[in-house]
Amino acid sequence: MSQRKFEEIKKANQAAAKKLVEEHFSSSSEEEGDEDFEGKQGKIVANTFITYTTQTVWFEPLYCHDGDIRELERTKQYVNEAFQAGAMTCLICIASVKRNQAVWSCSGCFCIFHMPCIQKWAKDSQFLISSPLTDDDFGKRDYSWPCPKCRFEYKRSDTPSRYYCYCGKIEDPPLDPWLVPHSCGQVCEREFKPPCGHKCLLLCHPGPCPPCPKMVTTTCYCKKAKPIPRRCSAKEWSCQLPCGRKLLCGQHKCENPCHAGSCPPCPRVSRQKCVCGKQVAERSCASPLWHCDQVCGKTLPCGNHTCERVCHVGVCGECPRSGKRFCPCQKSKFSLPCTEDVPTCGDSCDKVLECGIHRCSQRCHRGPCETCRQEVEKQCRCGKHTKRMPCHKPYLCETKCVKMRDCQKHQCRRKCCPGNCPPCDQNCGRTLGCRNHKCPSVCHRGSCYPCPETVDVKCSCGNTKVTVPCGRERTTRPPKCKEQCSRPPTCHHTSQEKHRCHFGSCPPCHQPCQKVLEKCGHLCPAPCHDQALIKQTGRHQPTGPWEQPSEPAFIQTALPCPPCQVPIPMECLGKHEVSPLPCHAVGPYSCKRVCGRTLGCQNHTCMKECHKVTEVDASTGKNKAGPECLQCEEGCSKSRPPGCPHPCVLPCHPGECPPCVQMLRIKCHCKITSLYVECRKITTADVNEKNLLSCCKNQCPKELPCGHRCKEMCHPGECPFNCNQKVKLRCPCKRIKKELQCNKVRENQISIECDTTCKEMKRKASEIKEAEAKAALEEEKRRQQAELEAFENRLKGRRKKNRKRDEVAVELTLWQKYRYCLLPLGAVVVLVFAWYIAYDVD
Repeated sequence: MSQRKFEEIKKANQAAAKKLVEEHFSSSSEEEGDEDFEGKQGKIVANTFITYTTQTVWFEPLYCHDGDIRELERTKQYVNEAFQAGAMTCLICIASVKRNQAVWSCSGCFCIFHMPCIQKWAKDSQFLISSPLTDDDFGKRDYSWPCPKCRFEYKRSDTPSRYYCYCGKIEDPPLDPWLVPHSCGQVCEREFKPPCGHKCLLLCHPGPCPPCPKMVTTTCYCKKAKPIPRRCSAKEWSCQLPCGRKLLCGQHKCENPCHAGSCPPCPRVSRQKCVCGKQVAERSCASPLWHCDQVCGKTLPCGNHTCERVCHVGVCGECPRSGKRFCPCQKSKFSLPCTEDVPTCGDSCDKVLECGIHRCSQRCHRGPCETCRQEVEKQCRCGKHTKRMPCHKPYLCETKCVKMRDCQKHQCRRKCCPGNCPPCDQNCGRTLGCRNHKCPSVCHRGSCYPCPETVDVKCSCGNTKVTVPCGRERTTRPPKCKEQCSRPPTCHHTSQEKHRCHFGSCPPCHQPCQKVLEKCGHLCPAPCHDQALIKQTGRHQPTGPWEQPSEPAFIQTALPCPPCQVPIPMECLGKHEVSPLPCHAVGPYSCKRVCGRTLGCQNHTCMKECHKVTEVDASTGKNKAGPECLQCEEGCSKSRPPGCPHPCVLPCHPGECPPCVQMLRIKCHCKITSLYVECRKITTADVNEKNLLSCCKNQCPKELPCGHRCKEMCHPGECPFNCNQKVKLRCPCKRIKKELQCNKVRENQISIECDTTCKEMKRKASEIKEAEAKAALEEEKRRQQAELEAFENRLKGRRKKNRKRDEVAVELTLWQKYRYCLLPLGAVVVLVFAWYIAYDVD
């Protein structure tokens, strides 16, 4: 049992902690969420108006109209209110209209109501109107019902039964976060009011359609100016020229600027006679006919009487006393002159008295009849009592009516009520849905009308406000105010940082403290710390897991100023740098660098970390090592002369190293002999001396381009090309031979030509070749002829006779068999032998 209770308390605590975290997160990210929502809302509103704004140029002075801009802003306000939580309120139930609820919009005031609310309102309104009627009128009349806000009348058939979008195209429009709530997202296409033949270009939207943006060509009111293109919603315009139309007086013209409608009355004044012509007065030219207050006084046609009519138009007419006249009781007719009065007839008057029941019993008389004095049994007005009394007196009993008045709450209480009880004249007095006011209407049946009052929901400073229906101020979020917070600062500063108006406490001050520090006299640069939040310690420990841990408590307290951080230039121990140190940490310090002072060897530096150095001699400067520095224990590491590969054998020392006396083994120029030379001679010798040291004093073994050996002594570089050896030259046929120097032969390109003997030998050799070629050609022809005859014989077939023939075998000589191979081979041998003889070297 205890374990289960513990688990329940644990879950409750976890739920409370989770709720607390969510509330904290939502409050901290409220502004960011609002900014994201406003950006998304701006895109949706822009998409709603994009088809309209592409055809609208609001800033062109010829086309712009203040009324058009106001109407467009009004429509934008309706669209923006559709996104704001609590901005759309159903006036019937005084509740917010949500995005996923079915709604209905009035076509007169464009107010939005919940669908169930407006249906109940229409039903109740029709019932209240039809309840006082009789059964005979039931079903014969179409009872209307009013809008709860603007009282626009709707017929019974207009009672909403289905949920449509604003433009009425789509039934039950789906909820889309990228569209205006309760919108289908299509073009509105409702006709403009007043109708102009065009349709609305906005996407399906709440509120009235903006003015028509189409361009039409129209002329001014007076039709004098040339037609110009204008917005269809502002197509009527004035050219500001005088109107010029004739006024109703028929004499003057309208001098007003070009205007709409009929011309005003003529403003001029003139002296005009009355209709009877007796008086003349200055009057407005717009009303030429007027009547004075004098009696006409003209003599009538009878000649005895005058016209008693006040100033009139036309003839006065006949005398009213002329012709046949009746006696006062209208029973006898007399024909008398107009100068004589009609006498009484002597008969009883017999006119119906004022009571409407009895007649006058006097003789025919002039003037009104007397009141009825007969006594009758009269019934009171309510029909409950009777009494005998004079006929001319009314009879009202003292019984009070107990019927209910039309409000069905109060009795009539009128004395002797005939049954048509008057409407209730008391105030309703019931508390409205806002819970703030009472119904100011006369006592009525059914639900009261929504509260007509509005309430301003203000920000913290009161400069920004939004007007909401009465009753919604408790659930409406205060508006965002863009004014600066005007509260006095809570810290030692004279003014606080600028920030917007807000509820609750102001944010922490982030201005520099600027208090004077006691130790150093500098100003504190840290952010203000007069109202720092410090977590409260030493709180009560829970006695068990069933106690829900409370939120950590924070208290505001003033913190002391932090250590001074003003940079003060300080030199390090080794005097390597001057670094800025915080004011509170000023003192000797090590820069953590290597000391770097030159040691006694003059080659190395002290590798210890930055340390204090005692200067022995002030003239040596800051680069000289002191007794605290390290002593050099390394060998000599100075660079050797170029070409010397041997290290210095001395320890690290100042000055130059001694010359190197070690022997080097080098090759001579001809790369055959190895020579041994001291290292210092090689490193200090110039180019000529190095060439002499590398010479082995023997003949150069290199071969010249001509094929002979170089005659010079061992030397560097290329061999000189001056070969003087003897070479043999022959003529082309290899018969003539001469000896010349090699360099002259190559420089002058000397050649030996054949003489006449050579030419004769060449001619004979060619003749021999031609004879051999001719013999070979004849031999080939004979061979081909033999083959042809053999082939023909095979085609003829065998002979019947002399089948046996004596075949004589002719044996060919060696020359005949291989002469075609031996001839080219012999020519090649001759050519090789001739070349060898021509270029043979002794």
